Amino acid sequence: MQASERYVYHIVTRKKMALNQIIHFDNQQKNTLYHYFFEQEQLNSKGEDVIQILHGNYTDDGLKLDKEDADVAVKYAEQTIRAVREVIVEMVRLQEHPEYPSRLSCLYAAKSYEDALMWKSIFDSYHRKVLQIVKLKVTGAIFEGDGSLLPKEDGAPFSRKIEQARDYWKGNYNNALPELLINGRIEVADILTEYPCS
Repeated sequence: MQASERYVYHIVTRKKMALNQIIHFDNQQKNTLYHYFFEQEQLNSKGEDVIQILHGNYTDDGLKLDKEDADVAVKYAEQTIRAVREVIVEMVRLQEHPEYPSRLSCLYAAKSYEDALMWKSIFDSYHRKVLQIVKLKVTGAIFEGDGSLLPKEDGAPFSRKIEQARDYWKGNYNNALPELLINGRIEVADILTEYPCS
């Protein structure tokens, strides 16, 4: 982690950024990752959550779900396992590396334009719309991690996930999926690439 001025690259996906735009990230401000994993609710068209769906569809013959309810259950499970991962990673950060930016209260960036392009291709593969690649001037904390070291999205015991989180916070030593967590004062120094909005 470094607490200094540095230039990094960011993939813009939700709302276009403007040249010289200033963003401040501190530990109280929540990012999109937080909002997606911790505030999004999965409901069917009847307004039922996954627990209500499971209780309402369990019979002596077992569990029988229609496609809509099965989709809600799968989306809930995927969202929950990712939320559990982020809670574990944050718990380890707070206990062992409180000086690092939180994954839930930071902007994600790349060290180089090439790394940003790698992330763009990953986003494209998930049909996540990329609007821009921008160059940012960061005055604040920066942590260089490797997303491949994050706890896996599986049914492993929490003790294993805690060890995986500790590996993640050791920093980017595999360079498999490099990512920067940045916070502090962030300024849009240059808009390098614009992509069509359609």
